[in-house]
Amino acid sequence: MSADERRRMIVQSVLPLLVEHGAGVTSSQIARAAGIGEGTVFRVFKDKDELFATCFAEALKPDQALDAIAVIDLDQPLDDRLVEAADALSAHLQRMGALMAVMHGSGKRPEHRHGDRRDRRKESMSAMRDAMAELFEPEKDRLRLPPAQSAALFLSLLFSGRIRFGETGDESTTMELVDVFLNGALAAA
Repeated sequence: MSADERRRMIVQSVLPLLVEHGAGVTSSQIARAAGIGEGTVFRVFKDKDELFATCFAEALKPDQALDAIAVIDLDQPLDDRLVEAADALSAHLQRMGALMAVMHGSGKRPEHRHGDRRDRRKESMSAMRDAMAELFEPEKDRLRLPPAQSAALFLSLLFSGRIRFGETGDESTTMELVDVFLNGALAAA
């Protein structure tokens, strides 16, 4: 296994541990989860801080969601495609949020420069918009806006719709968000 493959394997093994234990995860837990010896962890990463920083960077990547969107059947109705994609993106946001919450709660914050984080966020948003635009493409003749712009608006609604307003705990379901996006907020006359 190459050094890069080993790094990826360790990071994938450690992400769930970080969500569960935060920065208190032990070297032996990391090694056990990865199926390697503790010494191997520190031949690949200089210390736990470097490992945690790599895990943060990995958690921010929307790759799993993008892979799920890429295999959505374009022959199914648009609303079904959007629900599948929204569920994949929501799962990504939940994973990322869970990791960030537990790590911040345990006093570990990602070490990065502000510009790097902004660039990564911009790249992620662009990749998500492009993937979503592909889902709108088959209906491009029926859309009021171009697929990329429709995708950007849908993502705005999806991401803001996942934020709880007030303490009511009311959250729209994915199908409700898709329905409002495609059909508007007004009930049929």
